[in-house]
Amino acid sequence: MTNIAIFASGNGSNAENIHKQLANNNSLTIRLVVCNNPDAFVLKRAKKLNIPSIILNNESLNNKDHFLSLMKDYDIDFIVLSGYLKLIPSFLIKKYPQKIINIHPALLPKYGGKGMYGMAVHKAVIENNEKESGITIHYVSEKYDDGEIIFQAKCIIDKSETPESLAEKIHFLEYQHYPIIIKSILNN
Repeated sequence: MTNIAIFASGNGSNAENIHKQLANNNSLTIRLVVCNNPDAFVLKRAKKLNIPSIILNNESLNNKDHFLSLMKDYDIDFIVLSGYLKLIPSFLIKKYPQKIINIHPALLPKYGGKGMYGMAVHKAVIENNEKESGITIHYVSEKYDDGEIIFQAKCIIDKSETPESLAEKIHFLEYQHYPIIIKSILNN
């Protein structure tokens, strides 16, 4: 059994989708949701899905002993970032080498880095008259959006595209591909 922790900071729709897609998988289970935002809707989703959740402030996130103890208490084998807006501490990356993945709402290496998340990404893509956008699933490194790319999926940007309509296309790609890639990585 592989125990997964999902790290999220906001709405949690991807986290819920991952849970639904993995629910009937006997070899994978979501054991914990870690959140840095006490007002995030993902906490309500986790409660509804009977997944334990923990809110960690900046001090807790950077406390190596506390954080690693938490991961050990829940027997976490793999970490999935799903709209998580904090930089992962290097001690956690060293503890989980090639076992922390993230999804980014653009085709990296373009439109990545600090501050490039959500609508900020989609606005930048539209403003730069890109012909396509998409998602990138990658391993997490010590820099934002800089880890080894695992998978990308693309969508065409229409001439009448808005950041909101592009966000819908990107969400569709995220829901379609992220759970499959997670299963693929963990079943190999």
